[in-house]
Amino acid sequence: MIRAVVFDVGECLVDESREYGTWADWLNVPRHTFSAVFGATIARGLDYRETFQVFRPGFDLHKEREKRAAAGQPETFNEEDLYADVRPALAALRGDGLWLGIAGNQTVRAGRILRELFTPDVDLIGTSDDWGASKPDPEFFKRVAEVVPFEAHEILYVGDRLDNDVLPAIAAGMRAALIRRGPWGVIQQADPDADRVPSLRIDSLAELLDKVRAFNAAAR
Repeated sequence: MIRAVVFDVGECLVDESREYGTWADWLNVPRHTFSAVFGATIARGLDYRETFQVFRPGFDLHKEREKRAAAGQPETFNEEDLYADVRPALAALRGDGLWLGIAGNQTVRAGRILRELFTPDVDLIGTSDDWGASKPDPEFFKRVAEVVPFEAHEILYVGDRLDNDVLPAIAAGMRAALIRRGPWGVIQQADPDADRVPSLRIDSLAELLDKVRAFNAAAR
């Protein structure tokens, strides 16, 4: 049975359209051009950071984040960037007695924002910077399993990426839900590896409670 649900951040909870738009502005390229190259990079199976190399060879994302912060333009997100289904879904799942967590590849700054937004709503918030391990590294999912008070097979990890979220969660012995939104969720849904997702596929977090209930009923 599923007793805990752990959420990825980008394109699962947070709509990253504004964030990537500000990167286009920082690079001084049209936003639609940046988006087109971003999508093409994902479709080719490359690391999304290769997008930046197209416009500025030698681009160092960590250093550029520091430059943006120093210029008063740090990466950020807030309540307005959350998908509309996030708050209702968290409340419904918690109301059903499920243990909830948030864990994603996020900076220390993003971790602080997540805690400001979600501390009352979930049982744990963890980031790659907190743990010194980034998805899809198995160590990241090992850390998730260590902090969740249930067995790995009782954890459902929800994410928008097959390569970073779903497949490594399954490899770690967890259940997985693929949410089909955002660049990766749309592009990767046609990937043959999508057929390896044995648990859940959703288009909205609003579907999650009923899907979890049905999964648990079938497991009894």
